[in-house]
Amino acid sequence: MKLNVNLPHHPYDIIIEKGALSQAGQWVKELWQPQKVAIITDNHVGSLYAEKVKLAIEDAGFEVIVFDFLEGESSKNLTTVNKAYEFLIKNGMTRSDGIVALGGGVVGDLAGFVASTYMRGIHFLQMPTSLTAQVDSSIGGKTGVNTPLAKNIVGTFAQPDGVLIDPEVLNTLGQRELIEGMGEVVKYGLIDDVELWELLGQMEGSPQAILDHAEEIIYRSCDVKRKVVVDDEKEGGVRMYLNFGHTIGHAIEATAGYGKVMHGEAVAIGMVQISRVAEQKGLMPAGITEQIIAMCQKFGLPVDHEPWKIDELYAALTHDKKARGNSIKTVIVPEIGSAAINQIPLEEMKDYLVK
Repeated sequence: MKLNVNLPHHPYDIIIEKGALSQAGQWVKELWQPQKVAIITDNHVGSLYAEKVKLAIEDAGFEVIVFDFLEGESSKNLTTVNKAYEFLIKNGMTRSDGIVALGGGVVGDLAGFVASTYMRGIHFLQMPTSLTAQVDSSIGGKTGVNTPLAKNIVGTFAQPDGVLIDPEVLNTLGQRELIEGMGEVVKYGLIDDVELWELLGQMEGSPQAILDHAEEIIYRSCDVKRKVVVDDEKEGGVRMYLNFGHTIGHAIEATAGYGKVMHGEAVAIGMVQISRVAEQKGLMPAGITEQIIAMCQKFGLPVDHEPWKIDELYAALTHDKKARGNSIKTVIVPEIGSAAINQIPLEEMKDYLVK
């Protein structure tokens, strides 16, 4: 299956195909001239797939080097970025060479940031290996790293030359890592795709059911994101719909300590919390929060978090990228399959943190 992100200045394809990773070399050859390629990955994904991808790309006529770092959200920072820069410099990477991001969302965000800033920007490809990365973070050109105070606060918009998605790699994910990706999938059904929402409703909630439906789930999710990115590449309007659940979710990630609550888990909790209060205020339809809770719980996603420290969460919210002056833009769902932006004074945002 193929989707085209038809941006006028930088169109590229998303390939979704079982076993695609074994064809990585041919895919890279179709996109790039012979050059030096740096695979950026983490130590876990690297141990599973780096050698396979390296050999495939080398067989296609490229010189390949591999940089890996300690897996986890806690590594997504400027310290790791600087180590990557040093690795690229020592290995003679030039502006005409390229980077392959091989891994989950942390790898994709960090490798994309490195590629977009090294020598003021070199080209790169995404090979996402987690469900969260396959349905969300590998598409659309957002790159970024965390600081101790805020998630993804330092970053760029930089589109890849292509995205290669192999659903078979999901078989090597841990159960928690697979399930957390469903937080983003549920979000896509809520903000845009009623048919996806209905499919999720018909599915069993088991990890095996997720794997059995992986291609369709990934395709439908990527299609939603593709459309939104093409309409609003730099997040000036409708692309913000993709942030449903993320405002509170990012605050949960930051205050819990990066990696303690996984991204998709935090998004699920954030969707439930924002919906609960928006429903009370008459901004979302009666009963929708219970529907969201039921769907999240069906797939094993958390819908609450403890300890719930309102002051700490509020402080984290003030550092959110979506904050503008004394207000912050949040996303609500007026009905399943649609989204809207709700601009809230920062002080009123405390109301949305009350359980």
